[in-house]
Amino acid sequence: MAALLLEVGIALTAIALAGALANRYGLSVIPAYIVVGVLVGPNEPTSLAGIPLTLVEQREVIDVLAELGVVFLLFFLGLEFSIGQLLDDRRRLAVVGSLDFTVNFGLGALLGFAFGYTLLETMFVAGIVYISSSAVITKSLIDEGWVANPESGPILGTLVFEDLLIAVYLAVLSAVALGEGTPADAALAVATAFAFLGVLALVAWYGTEYLERLFDADSDELFLLRVLGVTTLVAGAALTAGLSEAVAAFFVGTAFSATDHTERIEHVVAPARDFFAAVFFFAIGLTTDVTLLAGVAWLLLAAVVVTTVGKLVSGTVSGRVYGLDRVRSLRVGFGLVPRGEFSLVIATLAASVGTGALGDAIPAFTVGYVLVMSVLGTVLVQNADRIVDRAGLGWESTAD
Repeated sequence: MAALLLEVGIALTAIALAGALANRYGLSVIPAYIVVGVLVGPNEPTSLAGIPLTLVEQREVIDVLAELGVVFLLFFLGLEFSIGQLLDDRRRLAVVGSLDFTVNFGLGALLGFAFGYTLLETMFVAGIVYISSSAVITKSLIDEGWVANPESGPILGTLVFEDLLIAVYLAVLSAVALGEGTPADAALAVATAFAFLGVLALVAWYGTEYLERLFDADSDELFLLRVLGVTTLVAGAALTAGLSEAVAAFFVGTAFSATDHTERIEHVVAPARDFFAAVFFFAIGLTTDVTLLAGVAWLLLAAVVVTTVGKLVSGTVSGRVYGLDRVRSLRVGFGLVPRGEFSLVIATLAASVGTGALGDAIPAFTVGYVLVMSVLGTVLVQNADRIVDRAGLGWESTAD
């Protein structure tokens, strides 16, 4: 217990120092948290000038805190929207989601075949490069103040579509890759997950009055505990049912968006969100072994270039579908570049198969890809207006 407490203390101190350094130089804290995770984690580099750097192992307690980072980032994103808005936008959501899938999953499939992977291996590669990171993107939207801007609409629509589709993708891919269960079993798992999601949507639509009363606590401490407890419980139940915990947390957020508790949540719960999110990005660094990247360097380079362009193109077109001007549409493209938690989940499934490239090359590629794309994506979002301006693309409207 003493060793575990010491490691957690080292992790939190390292995160705090990295964040302070990033703030001092006007940089995004997300890459700083990831890089410090690489430096003090169990993988290479393990020393610097003879000084040991392996200070934190990838412990279960850090994994749980990191998972809560995903949950509460998406919970806060849900606070900005409502079920009514999603229903009103369902056609555009379907269009932008389908466009995003066609372009980016298609590019992933082309990459897999181009590098000589089998059909099954290619399906893993395509899924890994297709899905954007809800956690990284949400954190960037909050940090840069985009969350209340028009470009958040197509970004959110794409993320919701991706997170729903990934539930189907993972169920089918698990059945095929692991040989566990029949197509009927996979269909039942998907149906169960979406039934759970339907219940959440009904609660978010009809349960406003009950939420008002349930969370009406005089004490901020009790209010915080209720919000953390219920949101975590629902996210855990969703994960057990085979649904993305991020999607579940998002719908919990939409349920709260119609209540009078939103301002109090922003004040009381936001610090907990930021804490969990910082641990999530740190945990990505802990999983990164830079020595494995040499063997997949060409695939990594090709994927970074091709899929960055793919998200920029599909995101920009999606912005136009939502009626945004050129600048805001480009912002949508920049905002969708980061990859993260779901790519790592797919890589874990690949490693569990353990045959051919699924056992080594694809998991190694995924860790490097997530590291590069999460850093690149946050940098693009942070400097989006500067990039647009220097590219001479001009302004059709004043961007907030």
